[in-house]
Amino acid sequence: MTGIRIETERLVLRDWREADTAPFHAICSDPVVMATLGPLMSRAQVAARLAQMQAMQTELGHCFWALERQSDARLIGWCGVIRGTVGPVNGKAELGWRLASDCWGHGYASEAAHGAADWVFANLPDDAAWAITTVENRASRAVMERLGMIHQPALDFDHPSVPADDPLLRHVTYRIARSEWLNR
Repeated sequence: MTGIRIETERLVLRDWREADTAPFHAICSDPVVMATLGPLMSRAQVAARLAQMQAMQTELGHCFWALERQSDARLIGWCGVIRGTVGPVNGKAELGWRLASDCWGHGYASEAAHGAADWVFANLPDDAAWAITTVENRASRAVMERLGMIHQPALDFDHPSVPADDPLLRHVTYRIARSEWLNR
C-alpha cells in the first residue's frame, strides 16, 4: 500500500520522496537531535534508511513516514509505525518519531504521534501500540505519556545494537492498549 497521507491540524505524514534525503540527513546529522538516538548518520546511511522505510511501506503498508509541516511544506522529521525489531516490541506496532531540533517544543511530535496512533488503531489489528526510547530521552518519554502510553518497567531492556559501555544502552518500553486509546 502506498499513497499514505495523514493530515493533522498542522502536519502531514506522507510517503517518502527522493527530495527528502537532504533535509532528513540534516536532521540525522545534527548532534542535538541524535544525542539520545545514536550516532550521527551519513548521507548514505540516511538514503539507505529511507529506502528501508519505502520498502517497508510497500510490503506492510506503513513505516516511519515523512513528517511535513503544512504551513510551509518543510520536512521536519519522521513519524509513524513500524513492526518493532528488538526486545519487547519485536513484531509489535511500534510508534516512533524524530524531529529537527528547531521544531522541538511546538507540540509537533505529540500531534504527529497522535495521528499515527489513530492510524494504527483504524488500520491494524494490533491490540496495543508500543514505543521505546533511551532512559534519558525525557522529551520522547513525555510524548509517550501525553499519548496516554504507560511505562512498562518490567519490559525495559538493553538495546542489542548499542555497545555495552554506551550511555544509550538502556531502553524503556511504553504501551497503550487499543481499548485505552479508543476510550480516552
